[in-house]
Amino acid sequence: MLAGVSEAATPTRPVNRRDVVSYVRRGSRMNPSQERAWTRLHERYVIEVPCGERSTSIAADATIDWADAFGRTAPLLVEIGCGTGEALAALAARHPDANVVGFEVFAPGVASTLSRLGRAGVDNVRIVVADGVQALQTLVRPQSITELWTFFPDPWHKKRHHKRRLVNADTARLVASRLVPGGRWRLATDWADYAQWMREVLDAEPGLRNESDGWARRPDERPVTKFEQRGIDAGRRIWELSYLVPEDAQ
Repeated sequence: MLAGVSEAATPTRPVNRRDVVSYVRRGSRMNPSQERAWTRLHERYVIEVPCGERSTSIAADATIDWADAFGRTAPLLVEIGCGTGEALAALAARHPDANVVGFEVFAPGVASTLSRLGRAGVDNVRIVVADGVQALQTLVRPQSITELWTFFPDPWHKKRHHKRRLVNADTARLVASRLVPGGRWRLATDWADYAQWMREVLDAEPGLRNESDGWARRPDERPVTKFEQRGIDAGRRIWELSYLVPEDAQ
């Protein structure tokens, strides 16, 4: 069920040990506009879950009934790392018959997403402020996601930091188990070395098949976000990937 928070307007989670994660832990301080959006809209869009040992982790026994959270049964579309919600809001508006879920660790970004969703009048979105990979493990049943979006994850350029990349063999195996047969994982990056890394990792996962046998065409429905435009303005190419779970997957 959807749960509220106190008038402090900021989700509180204990800060404990640090594991290897794919994101940088950033401050949770919101500006006044974000605080207003959180106070006004969190009950409409945010699902609170018990946290684990990290401030962005999820308790092992946490569960969400997505049909109950949305008040309906519908195809489940998920974005890991929805940032300030530019892509999430646009894609949710394009898929009104789907239940759309965003996982994001940066609370001020979530507050900006809430404001964007509210302005657009989009109601088919729910957001969890937590580690997206752990959320897939804990809150999502096997073979239940119709489409997963991972757009412009942190490339972690330095070789010693490659272990922190979101796209890795373990995540690929997890995603393959969570997608329905015929389900799709769409990815995009503006860094060539990470694009090649993704290809190698995902091509090696037996539960996934490259839909294009190479680089995918940019989907018309995905908007050009401010973050993406900065990469384009810097002269970087946008690399698109699309992987499917075979229809006959068990």
